[in-house]
Amino acid sequence: MRLSQPRFVLVNTSHPGNIGGSARAMKNMGQEHLCLVAPKEFPSAEATSRASGADDLLADAKQFANLDEAIADSVLVFGASARQRRLPMPALDPRACAERICRQSWPDRVAILFGNEQSGLSNEELDRCHYLVQIPTNPAYPSLNLAAAVQVIAYELRMAAITGTEKAVRVSADEFATAQEVEQFYAHLEQTLIALGYLDPQNPKHLMRRLRRLYGRVRLDNNEVNILRGILTAVSKRL
Repeated sequence: MRLSQPRFVLVNTSHPGNIGGSARAMKNMGQEHLCLVAPKEFPSAEATSRASGADDLLADAKQFANLDEAIADSVLVFGASARQRRLPMPALDPRACAERICRQSWPDRVAILFGNEQSGLSNEELDRCHYLVQIPTNPAYPSLNLAAAVQVIAYELRMAAITGTEKAVRVSADEFATAQEVEQFYAHLEQTLIALGYLDPQNPKHLMRRLRRLYGRVRLDNNEVNILRGILTAVSKRL
């Protein structure tokens, strides 16, 4: 059994016990890569206590000041969220998410984001994602504890590996644009649209978010990003 090992990225976790509980859930299912983005309190004795033996995951956890740093070299990003969004984006349940991850031959370049306990992932954080992952809970009470959400997705990753029905896609991760490269493209695109007078920075509405959804569905590769930025540079020179 070849178990895929994506990064589990906890964003702005407010309670250290939830970090420990998430580490325990991950170790239960054989997951190893825990990343923390600006946790309120870590390291913490409470995190260690709640980890119940998953101390090695806490010791090896990578910490980042912001989300962009945490996913800079990722080429496939999932965001776990229960809330519906005004602007739709491609959505998967945990089983479909796990199967898609297991099809990749480079799971270490995949990130799964989990938001703050009170508010979940923000719209800006979901802008960094290719897919929304929604756990099909009771509609009358959809809120899950952070560690429980981590457990569900880690379990589906294990089951996908056990069944072994998905074959890896033999495509080099380096062919895809990284999250950092895509963010640089979006910044370049926004600057050009402002210069053209097409985007009003004082009243942007949802234009950039809609463009993110459009390009996110494509999953840009390196050549495509270079072509698009070349077009933007040519437009800027003409202006």
